[in-house]
Amino acid sequence: MEATEEKPHLSVVIPAYNEEKRIPRTLDEVVNYLAKQNFTSEILVVDDGSKDETVNLVKEKASSIKLDNILRYEVIQYPDKANRGKGYAVRFGMLEARGNFRLFMDADNSTTIDHFDRLSVFLRQGYDIVIGSRHLKTSDVAVHQAWYKEIAGDLGNILIRSLAVPGIYDTQAGFKILTARASEDIFPKLTIDRWGFDIEMLAVGLHLHYKIKEAPITWINDPNSKVSAKAYLEVLGEVFRIRRNLRKGVYDK
Repeated sequence: MEATEEKPHLSVVIPAYNEEKRIPRTLDEVVNYLAKQNFTSEILVVDDGSKDETVNLVKEKASSIKLDNILRYEVIQYPDKANRGKGYAVRFGMLEARGNFRLFMDADNSTTIDHFDRLSVFLRQGYDIVIGSRHLKTSDVAVHQAWYKEIAGDLGNILIRSLAVPGIYDTQAGFKILTARASEDIFPKLTIDRWGFDIEMLAVGLHLHYKIKEAPITWINDPNSKVSAKAYLEVLGEVFRIRRNLRKGVYDK
């Protein structure tokens, strides 16, 4: 589906790397939800150098959708079609998006699109960034990660809060909404291409004095998650990099 000149109310950005098995169902749910809304929207799937049928599947689905309130539905690719990391893919998509509000979510549908109803309440209250959180009292983690991943995540979050994002208890849940202004101000400044990008995005948002709200979500862990134990260590290294960048004024440029 080709883009129109009209600016959508909501952009949905989904990064995807070899997601041929999971993304079709996710896209069906996203389309079904958006089709029922009284606002306009767009769906951007960012291919992060997939080697499987992800791109063809998304193109096939997009070509079959003709809905007046979904102004744009397409897969976008980098010129060199390389694999650059989830952070790069999200940044690419959020800067390509044109919506008044810009949501990025995971291809595995761990947090479903209908959470926009719940989180958008805070946008109307004046928050610039609203993030889904698994670590609030009213959050519902329907299927948990492996115990060692949860312990590593809890310990890592203590370090993340102390060094980069004070007051934020879950930086890694893949469901976050930004206003167009916050997105266009923050994403061009980001430097991390892989798993630590969420932390950097929030750290820059806090540094630039944007209002951030952490909101409860229902979250279902996918046992086929691509986040490895090595990724946890990489994230911690990136936290120290973010801390150095803040001290050096990198995000002020």
